[in-house]
Amino acid sequence: MNVVGIIAEYDPLHTGHEWQIQQAKQMGAKAVVCVVSPSVVQRGGLSILPAHTRVKAALLAGADLVIQLPAPYAASSAEQFGAAALSLLDSLGSVDSLIFGSESGDATPLMQTAEVLQSEAFAQALKQELNKGDSFALARMRAMEKICPQALPFLEKPNDILGIEYCKAILTQKSKIKPVAIRRQGAGHGGAPSGGFASASWLRLQTAKHGVDGWAEYTPQCCKKLYQQAEQQGLLLDRTAMDIAILSRLRQMEKEEIFQIRGVAEGLENRLLSGLKTATSLEQLYINMKCKRYPHARLRRLVLDAALKVPQSLPALPPYLHFVGASQAGLQLLKQSVPSLPAASSLAKLENSNTQTTLVAKLHNNAENLSALCRQSIQPMGTAYTNGFVIREKLFETRGKCSYMVEKHKKQT
Repeated sequence: MNVVGIIAEYDPLHTGHEWQIQQAKQMGAKAVVCVVSPSVVQRGGLSILPAHTRVKAALLAGADLVIQLPAPYAASSAEQFGAAALSLLDSLGSVDSLIFGSESGDATPLMQTAEVLQSEAFAQALKQELNKGDSFALARMRAMEKICPQALPFLEKPNDILGIEYCKAILTQKSKIKPVAIRRQGAGHGGAPSGGFASASWLRLQTAKHGVDGWAEYTPQCCKKLYQQAEQQGLLLDRTAMDIAILSRLRQMEKEEIFQIRGVAEGLENRLLSGLKTATSLEQLYINMKCKRYPHARLRRLVLDAALKVPQSLPALPPYLHFVGASQAGLQLLKQSVPSLPAASSLAKLENSNTQTTLVAKLHNNAENLSALCRQSIQPMGTAYTNGFVIREKLFETRGKCSYMVEKHKKQT
């Protein structure tokens, strides 16, 4: 194990995340590369903490290189989220292992389950179950019960499920990255704190009551001041502002526009338009759209996609590597890496690489601009372009250094 990858949102980064990074280094990792979500997240909403704060937290907790997952892929299904993040690690060309927390703590059965999920026999069984009109999750469980019942327990826990998606991505992309599962410590997803660890979802619930002080016991000491500063500067999410910002965008959309949005199918555009008529909050909109076939998370992501105008034509995988922070070890790793995608610390530079990077970079900037409106103190536009590259040892921001190092290496090779 030389260079380890970790995929995370870090919203907020807590002691369990810090423990995971430390475990990777204790297992022999010389460098830890983290793919981190921006200001939109997989559950279909905006992050409590803005992207730049979470990049700094990752570096303070021990990450050596931070790659930002472009917004359209961060707020997507578990399958697309896992595939997109894995592809970025793979395209760096130097990551040999992917470490992730899971309830089972064993990558072997997760990889075996991934293989079953990609088999023709399972595909046929799943099609039959979906034809019954049930949700995808229920149809998948019933199909697995027919094909490989011993794998059912691994489709019941959220971290195991995400681990399986990483394994599927490794298989699909024919990646040489080795999956390494470590048993999740303490609290389960959404559960109350246990053993000195709390889940990020539980910590987010404390924010409305206690602010970042509600996180203090379960976040690393190195991040506490960072989180306090974010709160003092008004950078925490304002949920009322988020409701207004997203609903105002949606109310301006025509049916023809919604047809072009990723994930719109089987009359979902009608549910969205109908739900909008009486919705005075996002939660009310989700309730108005609720149906047996689609889980709440799918509807949240669809609403966000519509607000961001994420098109059906989005490239299946991210078309660039956007470096947003590093330690000195991470900068050295960049010198030795030969990325297979356009790579830089400047989003503006990446945007101009080709038509796909232009599309994705603009969507990413659109998402960050939306997030900027939804902070307790409204932030300026364009931070996706203006936020500097963060170096851990100095934790000051400098523009262009990472881009220069990548370009210098390309010329040498």
